[in-house]
Amino acid sequence: VQLVESGGDLVQPGGSLRLSCGASGFSISSYDIKWYRQAPGKEREYVATITSDNGSTVYADTVTGRFTISRDNVKNTINLQMNNLRPEDTAVYYCNIKFTAVNEYWGQGIQVTVSS
Repeated sequence: VQLVESGGDLVQPGGSLRLSCGASGFSISSYDIKWYRQAPGKEREYVATITSDNGSTVYADTVTGRFTISRDNVKNTINLQMNNLRPEDTAVYYCNIKFTAVNEYWGQGIQVTVSS
C-alpha cells in the first residue's frame, strides 16, 4: 500500500490549489479516504472524507464551502480542490486510508503555503 501526495505550492491568499493523492496496492473505490493537515507547532487535524459507499463527502467546518474532495477511480487518485485559500490553511497535507483500527497508512505529506 502506498499513498503519494502532489500539487503543493506557495500561493497567495484567495488563490487556489489542487492536491492529488495517488494510491497503489488497493482500490480507492472500496474504502473511505481522508485528508488531514498539520500546521507548524500544531497537532494534525482532519480536513475531509470521501466515502466508498456513494462518494459522499464530509468536511471540517474550517474548510466547508472552500475545499472539495473527489476521486478518480480510473486513475486511483483522490483530489482535494482548495479555493479561497487563507494563511491559516498553511500546513503539510496528508492523505489517509484506514483499513482497520490497527492497519492504517499515511502519505509522506505535501507542503501548502498561503502567503503574500
